[in-house]
Amino acid sequence: MLDRVGPGGPAEYLPVLWDVGRDRAARAGYRPMPSRGVLLVPGPLLQGVGLAFDVVVHLRVAPAARRRRFPAEQAWELPAFDRYDDEVDPMLLADAVVLADRPEHPALVLQGRFA
Repeated sequence: MLDRVGPGGPAEYLPVLWDVGRDRAARAGYRPMPSRGVLLVPGPLLQGVGLAFDVVVHLRVAPAARRRRFPAEQAWELPAFDRYDDEVDPMLLADAVVLADRPEHPALVLQGRFA
């Protein structure tokens, strides 16, 4: 998917991959990427799997804050986030980190080429 917006690609993107309401693949078609456009790819656990992002901003939520804010019916997912923090270390890989334990008061930590 990212190759299509990268150098040598046809400069197009898919606006959505998954239809959450229907719990199946979305039937969206490719759209042209605007000149000098920026493609934002949101999602958990994306670093460390070899995706070719130009810039990565990691939203850091400490384990204790995650446990307070996660819905009870999704608590089974929490160990995956803990393991991701331990094994991938997304703060180290990111270009910038936003400390998001308190969403009403985020804190930006510049790293890498932005520091």
